[in-house]
Amino acid sequence: MAFTYKRLDKDDAVVLLIDHQAGLLSLVRDYSPDEFKNNVMALADIAKFFNLPTILTTSFETGPNGPIVPELKAMFPDAPYIARPGQINAWDNEDFVNAIKATGRKQLIIAGVVTDVCVAFPTLSALEAGYDVFVVTDASGTFNTAVRDAALARMAHAGAQLVNWFSVGGELHRDWRNDVEGFGGILGGHLPAYANLIQSYNQK
Repeated sequence: MAFTYKRLDKDDAVVLLIDHQAGLLSLVRDYSPDEFKNNVMALADIAKFFNLPTILTTSFETGPNGPIVPELKAMFPDAPYIARPGQINAWDNEDFVNAIKATGRKQLIIAGVVTDVCVAFPTLSALEAGYDVFVVTDASGTFNTAVRDAALARMAHAGAQLVNWFSVGGELHRDWRNDVEGFGGILGGHLPAYANLIQSYNQK
């Protein structure tokens, strides 16, 4: 069977940030806290840079899962914010699914906590519903690398594309001639090695 490369399109993609909540973040052990926060905020910066519709959702935030990370809420003050009263799978919440449908877009860029539940369940549901799903592996976190790897394998086997925030940005940007300083600034702001590269470029 011939392979079809379905690449991200900034005119057809929507970003879903699922359950990046204060309590749940304490469960993330496959990345260090600083590294994980940096990755999540890098994805958020990319969503803003490309003007992608972004939907925020939380699970039982009045309980131990806690409130959403305040930086995300501040970055997307006008985005749909779905505080799910109890559904573990975000796709089981009608408001969440309707917010996605309202965008008219078919490519879902998904990240969340934890990878094996809050990311995997809606990913599998969205694939079943006919969406193209791109799971941002390094902006999603869970208990350990074994759990993460099993969850990613499950999603990939079902048809999800596994990406990281850097590849999301590159695939959306397509061509450096579109913009150097703005896009390069995002990369340099979140990757020290890339900051060195940009600094070297600017000293020419």
